[in-house]
Amino acid sequence: MIGFYDYTVILTYISFISAVAGIFSATTMHLRLAIFFLAFSGFCDMFDGKIARTKKNRTEDEQAFGIQIDSLCDIVCFGVLPIVICYKMGMNRIYGMAILALYGLAGLIRLGYFNVMEAKRQAKEEGARKYYQGLPITSMSIALPVLFVVAPLFPSTLVFLVALHLLVAAVGFLFILDFRLRKPSVREVFLLVALVAAAVAVMMFAGHGWWKLFPPRGSIK
Repeated sequence: MIGFYDYTVILTYISFISAVAGIFSATTMHLRLAIFFLAFSGFCDMFDGKIARTKKNRTEDEQAFGIQIDSLCDIVCFGVLPIVICYKMGMNRIYGMAILALYGLAGLIRLGYFNVMEAKRQAKEEGARKYYQGLPITSMSIALPVLFVVAPLFPSTLVFLVALHLLVAAVGFLFILDFRLRKPSVREVFLLVALVAAAVAVMMFAGHGWWKLFPPRGSIK
């Protein structure tokens, strides 16, 4: 079989399967499950690179494959899946769909640019990057679950939908904005994981009436 199947890419494959499950969940209006799968894909992405770098004898082909497969997975996990979730949440008007399309395009451009620059960097130096160029596309696996969890605190559906539109537009813009962002330390990564895990736990065990408070235009049930 073509491809690589060792432990260095297993989390990437799991992340992709999680995203597909999330898409199925969102399209059938199981939005809490969809958010869970989004967060789980983000969890996998936080550690797949660290695990891959533990294999010291990776060939150039394995390293190049890792770069490509990671970005291809990311566009599904943190591009397509959030688009489907946000559409089902209520971003189903023409302006909302335009924002979602631009969000996806920004993520695609970012990942393509990253692939080019990372291949050049690895040809000159070893180890992981110490900073991000622009906001990483995986950020949506943190931002969207947190917004979803605090949704019942919004005074109305309209306010929530405005916040959702602004969040997607801002995150998409930051994908392609040229600025440096320091990569989090191991301790900071675990704090982020704990934050998202706590948010998802609250969401999953909040009861079936969680979204009855704010059903955007009849989309959320």
